Amino acid sequence: MDENEIKLDINEVLRYLGVKDEPDGAAARAAAEEADKLLRNLRPRYVYRLFPLEYGPEGVVLSGSGVTLPGDMAGQMLAQCQEAALLACTLGAGFETMLRAAQARDMARAVILDACGSALVEAGCDLAEREIASRCPGKHLTDRFSPGYGDLPLGIQGAVCGALDAQKRLGIHVTESLLMNPTKSVTAVLGLAERPQPARIRGCAYCALAGTCTIRKGGKSCAD
Repeated sequence: MDENEIKLDINEVLRYLGVKDEPDGAAARAAAEEADKLLRNLRPRYVYRLFPLEYGPEGVVLSGSGVTLPGDMAGQMLAQCQEAALLACTLGAGFETMLRAAQARDMARAVILDACGSALVEAGCDLAEREIASRCPGKHLTDRFSPGYGDLPLGIQGAVCGALDAQKRLGIHVTESLLMNPTKSVTAVLGLAERPQPARIRGCAYCALAGTCTIRKGGKSCAD
């Protein structure tokens, strides 16, 4: 992974905060300061693997992974795909340490740092996605989608992490409540097809966090 390719979008941070601000506004400046501090201290780490697809009565099977993707969304997303990538990305325990230290000093700054962490782990997923695309010339990627989106259950989280050996390689542990630790961790699926794929995942209806999302509370969504 080329660290120089990582970029943290301050507008994305502001969306996580539910704040509307100009590029030179106070909130944007505070977010930029925390983002700069975060990028000086750590980078997201990721792993991914590609698997051929099979289609069975219980859903889309990633052959050899131990992962089956049930539900309509996965079937629709991967209908034209011959293989798919499983991806895991995390900021690791280092971010947890940074966040706890910030919470002890200044809770308002800690909230901004937390939003920066959310944006940075997504930036890591973007970087991994670009790497997958570059290593699969001639293939077209679907939208990235994760356990908990649409009707794809969180219950497959452990199987996805197991297929990637994410605990050993990234330190990601799936709890009994199906949350990931470290908290700034993401798993995702991307289909690879022979032809361009339409964007299918847009809007809050697909997201497991729709009821508690701070972006929605600010009157916006990830699709904006």
